[in-house]
Amino acid sequence: MSGMRWILAAGLGCVAAGAFVACASSGASPVDASDDADGGVPVGDAGGVTKKDAGSADASAPPDDDAGLVVIVDAKSDAPIVTPDAACAAVTEDALTEPRPVDIIWMVDNSVSMAPAVAEVQAGLNAFADGIGASKLDYKVILLSLRNKTSPITVSGKTRFPVCIPPPLAGDDACGDGPRFAHANLDVLSLQTLEQILGTLGQTAGYAAGEDKGGEAWQQQLRPNATKTFVLVTDDNARLAAGDFETFPGGTNPFNGLKLPPGILDSSWKGAFDGYVFSAIYGWGSDVDPGEKCTYADQSQPPSSGWTYSTLVTKTGGARAKICDGHAAWQPFYVAVSKAVLAATKVACDVAIPAPDGGALDPGKVNVQITGPNGATTLAKVAGPGACGPAGGWYYDDDKAPTRVVLCPISCKDAQASVGLGKPGHVEVLFGCETVLK
Repeated sequence: MSGMRWILAAGLGCVAAGAFVACASSGASPVDASDDADGGVPVGDAGGVTKKDAGSADASAPPDDDAGLVVIVDAKSDAPIVTPDAACAAVTEDALTEPRPVDIIWMVDNSVSMAPAVAEVQAGLNAFADGIGASKLDYKVILLSLRNKTSPITVSGKTRFPVCIPPPLAGDDACGDGPRFAHANLDVLSLQTLEQILGTLGQTAGYAAGEDKGGEAWQQQLRPNATKTFVLVTDDNARLAAGDFETFPGGTNPFNGLKLPPGILDSSWKGAFDGYVFSAIYGWGSDVDPGEKCTYADQSQPPSSGWTYSTLVTKTGGARAKICDGHAAWQPFYVAVSKAVLAATKVACDVAIPAPDGGALDPGKVNVQITGPNGATTLAKVAGPGACGPAGGWYYDDDKAPTRVVLCPISCKDAQASVGLGKPGHVEVLFGCETVLK
């Protein structure tokens, strides 16, 4: 998990300067500062920063050690920022940013031609889950496929190959659910994968449990704050276009007259799938020609190259492998999917406020900074989620009795770009200076 530095200040004098605050240790004079109009002030590089001493009339003079540094000003914009080392830092306390949970939705085609792949999923999914768990992520695997311990079975007069995941991921030796695993029984049809994801997600007409193309409900297995990854295992292509998987308006399925809900990026899903990742093992054969199929060892080829899946994998930064490579493809594929999951991991954008050392929290003396590759940005506090705008900012979970700092969507996105597993950035909460307000 990625470190978050909480910066605590004690015994510092702070005065408001427009919309900003300059802080100094005892005996220092305040420094006038210009307003922060957009709620976020980036720090320039060393060449564009001037340090001013509150007690010195000559800004170019070295600061007095007793007075302390009170503000940093960008030489180009003259815009001040709060800095943990200069303005409000007396004590530094380490804390941790918590990554959001990850929901990993596997879908396995049950066609006869998929028998070898079904066996690989059954043999390898426990190890895959162990690898995700080793990264200390709060994960859940949701499997969409026929569920049966006996294989093959006959469904509607056709031979089908179901999946049965063994413990410990499964809860028992009869393909049961476990604490981090849920299996929704669904006969996955090779050309209808994306339709069935949408239809069973929404449990629309024709896609509910007991219906030919339907399956058990699984939406309730998804966790509201979790990032979402789809992993598809098939040797064919989807007839629903990649764009419709994301933005279908909802209504009649153009291929069979059943009902489909809106695509996963429609606003009706309230952002549940925003930033999703799509990975797949399927019949692609070329990095440059999406229509080229791979070739099995016996020189046969799968029904399709799966060009729709290539579009989704490329767009979302997922992983892929060639189903024609057989057993040799699977271990690298599991590893690649795990890496894609980790790369897409996002930190939660609401964080608990630690108790300041030496006294009670003063909600009016808290400031928030995001530090990334290009320096630090100080955020302004807004009145609440409804006051978040293009400039971003932050707010309390409860202004009267705050326990958490919550980043606005824009600022949350900025934080997640640089803070998290394998990322060097951090969020800083500074105590002791009057809060910068929007």
